[in-house]
Amino acid sequence: MKKKFGVAVLGLVTAISLAACTIDGEPIGNQNNSDLNQVVSTPITGGEVTTPIVDEPAIDDVISDIDIEPEAGIPIIKSRDVVNGQIQSYLTGEWTDVEIANRRPMAVMVPDNKAALPQYGISKASLIYEAPMEALSCTRLMCVFEDYDSLDHIGPVRSSRLYFVEQAMSLDAIYCHWGLAVPYVGPVINTDRVDNISQAVSGIDDPSAEAFDRDEARKAAGYALEFTGIMTISGYNQAVQRHGYLTTRRDNYEPTFLFAQDGYTSSYENMPNATTIAPGGMEAATADGGYGSARPYFVYNPADHLYYRYQYGARHIDEMTGEQLTCTNVIFKIVDWAVLDEHGYLVILTQGSGACYTFTNGKIIPGTWERDKKDNAADHFYDMYGEEVVLNQGKTWVCLVLDDYADCIYVEE
Repeated sequence: MKKKFGVAVLGLVTAISLAACTIDGEPIGNQNNSDLNQVVSTPITGGEVTTPIVDEPAIDDVISDIDIEPEAGIPIIKSRDVVNGQIQSYLTGEWTDVEIANRRPMAVMVPDNKAALPQYGISKASLIYEAPMEALSCTRLMCVFEDYDSLDHIGPVRSSRLYFVEQAMSLDAIYCHWGLAVPYVGPVINTDRVDNISQAVSGIDDPSAEAFDRDEARKAAGYALEFTGIMTISGYNQAVQRHGYLTTRRDNYEPTFLFAQDGYTSSYENMPNATTIAPGGMEAATADGGYGSARPYFVYNPADHLYYRYQYGARHIDEMTGEQLTCTNVIFKIVDWAVLDEHGYLVILTQGSGACYTFTNGKIIPGTWERDKKDNAADHFYDMYGEEVVLNQGKTWVCLVLDDYADCIYVEE
């Protein structure tokens, strides 16, 4: 017998109409938009690996027999006291310089098309959100940085979608992008609701051109122009100062995550093992899982308690370090959604409630997520007993999984 853990997802009511015939701020027909069918121009680095091929998604099989009592409470970080000039980060729980931990993070839109790889600098992100794009053929990343002073630039940088804007607001982040879905993002990004660093493109009322540049080496290497845009850190700092944005967290900031205290492991020993996890399934030959041809997945390594990221049948590599991306926690946030128009733009409900699956310490914790319907409200993630999930200190990767594709989630014990 299969058993689901979750709450009823709120019904979707969409009253948005296509207000202008544009894509990413440029008239349709004048833009080489390759989000849907991008030709591969650059090989992925890091070495090919074998992607497991499976016949059936396995998540229901893994969680169907859970019939146990909740664990004893895990000690969590409560007050954040300054010790030797450091406090514990709201995004990772790790000890971080006070100036870095207390400033507003920046949330940068990064493409994940195969032709855009490898990305530069994203291993420095404390938190990454990932979600499908038009026609469900690829995904995009929103990389959230708090410790970025050692970076020269981040790239490539791509266009905005409203659901990413909403997730950035939940983190009190300054939102950075190059381009936008004008009819849907424009009415929000051009208000004082969103502190943003936006490239000067059609649809942006108050641009920050000083923050962006082209990567000449990428252009020379034959990358499509849309995958050569970068954001420089010096330009970002200049733009933030010019706009007069608040640089420290707001007084009403609400943290998203709970983290285990130093010296403790959030073990969830009573929960099932989950060593290989995929938000869109593992069948590399199809794109039926909502995550397109990338077929991303994570493999847990008990030796270092990290999840290693794979996609496109290879290790996911940061060009800056040459190393594979890793994280300590992974969350699959199940969301309601709809197609908005003939161009395939999506509406994804990031507020309200739904089912979720949290992965930490090699375990799966079925549960729910909730977020109030206001701009700066935080996501909260709960286990099957209604207790807020306690993450282990380190980076977190959140995958937005469309509810129609939740059965495609793959978990290997």
